[in-house]
Amino acid sequence: MIDDIPQPKRPYSLPTILSPDEIAALLEAPRRLKSRAMLTTLYAAGLRVSELCHLQVADVDSACMVLRIRQGKGQQDRYVMLSLRLLPLLRHYWQQDKPRTWLFPGPDPTKPITRETVYRICHHAGVQAGLAKPVHPHTLRHCFASHLLEAGVDVRRLQLLVGHQSLRTTSRYLHVSPQALHAIPSPLDTLPLDAPRESRP
Repeated sequence: MIDDIPQPKRPYSLPTILSPDEIAALLEAPRRLKSRAMLTTLYAAGLRVSELCHLQVADVDSACMVLRIRQGKGQQDRYVMLSLRLLPLLRHYWQQDKPRTWLFPGPDPTKPITRETVYRICHHAGVQAGLAKPVHPHTLRHCFASHLLEAGVDVRRLQLLVGHQSLRTTSRYLHVSPQALHAIPSPLDTLPLDAPRESRP
């Protein structure tokens, strides 16, 4: 009988989206090179925080300019773009910190950094950047998707980049993309109405 009881619907809220200027301020805020490299990788590739934590040094393919994501959500591998700006930052970080297996190791170099640590770094960077909006790792993933939509990338291609199994999940970014909203005229704008007259005091 329990299976026949309808489950309450979960409230749906739109993700927080940062402007390009706010993203730039966030990525430049951390003083530590490793923190800047992590946040920049999250945004440049649109990664989930778990995917960032499990990146390995060998997953950076500079010859093909891709990052290999091992066993992402749904236990599927995929490739994402390696930004031309991200690559020299990762090289600089690698030369300084010399990570071996994990690209972003934790205090124990044989283990990857934890999700909780990435969350703290992201939140602290948002405070340092003076952002009024709440910032967490998934915010950068949302911004990656929304900014690509604004740049003209189609939803199907975006679905492959972010690793969504359902196109419906990807299409929610259409609701938060100002460019997508501005591209569709209101039906009011098509009516044969006279221009509104300014009221006189």
